[in-house]
Amino acid sequence: MWLENYLANFENTVLVVSHDRHFLDSVCTHTVDIDYGKVQQFAGNYSFWYESSQLALRQQQNQNKKAEEKKKELMEFIQRFSANVAKSKQTTSRKKMLEKLNVDEIKPSSRRYPGIIFTPNREPGNRILEVKGLSKSIEGELLFKDVNFNIEKEDKVVFISKDPRAMTAFFDIINDELKADEGTVEWGQTITTAYLPLDNSQYFNSEMNLVDWLAQFSDDTNEVYLKGFLGKMLFSGEEVLKKVSVLSGGEKMRCMIARMMLRNANTMVLDSPTNHLDLESIQAFNNTLKTFKGNILMTSHDHEFIQTVCNRIIELTPNGIIDKMMDYDDYITDENVKALREKMYKK
Repeated sequence: MWLENYLANFENTVLVVSHDRHFLDSVCTHTVDIDYGKVQQFAGNYSFWYESSQLALRQQQNQNKKAEEKKKELMEFIQRFSANVAKSKQTTSRKKMLEKLNVDEIKPSSRRYPGIIFTPNREPGNRILEVKGLSKSIEGELLFKDVNFNIEKEDKVVFISKDPRAMTAFFDIINDELKADEGTVEWGQTITTAYLPLDNSQYFNSEMNLVDWLAQFSDDTNEVYLKGFLGKMLFSGEEVLKKVSVLSGGEKMRCMIARMMLRNANTMVLDSPTNHLDLESIQAFNNTLKTFKGNILMTSHDHEFIQTVCNRIIELTPNGIIDKMMDYDDYITDENVKALREKMYKK
């Protein structure tokens, strides 16, 4: 937050490359897009570029629209976005920049977005997860203790802590991959989970190709069926015969997401889901979680991901938890929460 504020008010030029959309939106007044073999500069931040390119794509797909109707729709979009931008705290000149934007400059992006779709087999019941008296230390260092809470239907919870090991240990415990020092974890009978761990290396110590790898996690091992899931994750043609041991970090994450989609789970457990993903994959993942009908338990460093998905914050501390039904922006700026956090981390 300090860096965002500093750069947003910096009176000289700043060139930024980042996968953090909130950071880009807070800092940048222009977006440079490298696409169609060209480098083009647009007025506006990342969200404006993304939304306008998606609008242009929808218009391109609807070939029956008249040119004047398309232009009118784009102009209305620019005006609405300009009004929203003018309300934010570091944007005195951005509205004028957007108003000068030529609608002819807006083109659909040629980038490919993965098709991330989670379809729960059954609706979760009223009893999701009950945690009682959970404590965990690593190498004699206390990560959290006296963790008590119930997850309710429609809760989408982000777990945070000053020690990132706390969230990973907690997720491993509730997924029965690590033992707690004390306490119990009990899932509801209607709950099925899909877990995206922070470290996925154990899943890829194999010389199998992508199709055979994915078949391990599916009741239906039909090759066409499995290739459909890999295709949604942008693996096509000969790529599906690649050995999983040679995949990049981003490719491994997309494989893990395909594995999650096969689960048809009604509860997502996500430990840093944006790690190694490009902006297109992050955006697609974010979009599907915003409309996901089940429960979500996650941790992330992506501000936008948390703010747009989660409605509850649980902070794990060495002296218990802070549990608030509020969005992330309010949580990190609320003075009462700040005072409570300071108290909970005192030894």
